[in-house]
Amino acid sequence: MLALVVSAPQDEVEVASDVLWSLGVVAIEERVVAERVVELWTSIGDDLDDVTNVAALKLQRWPWRCVEVDESVADTWRDHAEPVWIDSDLVVCPTWVPFEQPRGVTVLRIEPGSTFGLGDHPTTVLSLRALRRALRTDATVLDVGSGSGVLAVGACVLGASTAIAIDIAPASVSVARANAIENGVVDRVQPSTTSLTDIDRTFDIVVANILAPTLIELADDLVRVTASTGVLIVSGVLIDRHQHVEDALRPLTRVRRDTLDGWAAITLSHGAS
Repeated sequence: MLALVVSAPQDEVEVASDVLWSLGVVAIEERVVAERVVELWTSIGDDLDDVTNVAALKLQRWPWRCVEVDESVADTWRDHAEPVWIDSDLVVCPTWVPFEQPRGVTVLRIEPGSTFGLGDHPTTVLSLRALRRALRTDATVLDVGSGSGVLAVGACVLGASTAIAIDIAPASVSVARANAIENGVVDRVQPSTTSLTDIDRTFDIVVANILAPTLIELADDLVRVTASTGVLIVSGVLIDRHQHVEDALRPLTRVRRDTLDGWAAITLSHGAS
């Protein structure tokens, strides 16, 4: 397994971590290595060239390196993974966890690999709930910062006609495709590393489960790709710190806010008053 290690001054750890989270990482381990210097250990994929290219583009501010680590040690978290109930009739279950499907319950089977999106983070739960509520038969969906593809795959399992899943993390494409195959919707999920700025159409539902600084950076394009009769769902924002994100997304305005464990998901549309 290839680990990405970023060295940051202690007072820049939060900023560096935000950049890593925006790349779709599953977890970040902090290691104090010197006075006021912290190493952030994470993974964004196993292809050295791809990881190097992304790191060189996004981590210019801090020294970084790639390190081979024992995958069996890095994956001990899998022993503790459990199914996550989104609603009373919808559950996200890790592919390796035994689960007997109850009658009337939809099960999404997800393997996150080295991407973000097992389904257990509050922002993912909130995003999937909001997406399901907004979904109409044959709706088109754009999942921005898709990670494992859990939202795109879930949208298609629940009835969307197509879902385009974009993420700058190289590993996300193969992981999202594998999850689409696992859930029988590979013909409707289109994962890629296409930049949001290169998306030239609009969608009935746009969902972006990414942190506030990136939401603000992408705000103009998120508004642009949301259909005039569609909705934009954003999460990755704190329950008491999201007004600046809403301001950046104008003229879209909030129609609903959902919260869970200190996080919020905001649903916005063109027609709200």
